[in-house]
Amino acid sequence: MPTFSVNGMNCGHCTQTITKAILDVYPELTVETDIPNKKVTVGAVNDIEKIKAIIIEAGYDVTAVDA
Repeated sequence: MPTFSVNGMNCGHCTQTITKAILDVYPELTVETDIPNKKVTVGAVNDIEKIKAIIIEAGYDVTAVDA
């Protein structure tokens, strides 16, 4: 499961925005957020670059990805 480091994700509204943006494109995925560590984990996705682009389009900076 890829984990994305997301700068600026610091509240529940941020996690809702990111989760909704991802699920709007990939409704079958699971999305887990970790506010203190600024991490978003997405299950069973093949297109990591697309997920990064979705998070960026939602207004957040993705700094790293751990596959």
